Amino acid sequence: MYCLQWLLPVLLIPKPLNPALWFNHSMFMGFYLLSFLLERKPCTICALVFLAALFLICYSCWGNCFLYHCQDATLPDAAHDPAIIGT
Repeated sequence: MYCLQWLLPVLLIPKPLNPALWFNHSMFMGFYLLSFLLERKPCTICALVFLAALFLICYSCWGNCFLYHCQDATLPDAAHDPAIIGT
């Protein structure tokens, strides 16, 4: 499970509050995962554990799914702050 230590931080990096940065964040995470899978070639068990965790987080809309924003999920209160969105 050595290779899993490089995949778990992907699930813990928070999604940006500014909705304009969500596309950039998802592209960065996608390219990181693709380059990791091509370069390090993690074992099958680690890849399956990570994909199962990613699927559960994205399917339940609980947490930060970096692939898309769930329609039913509410934005944090700080997302409506003009000081944050203007930056």
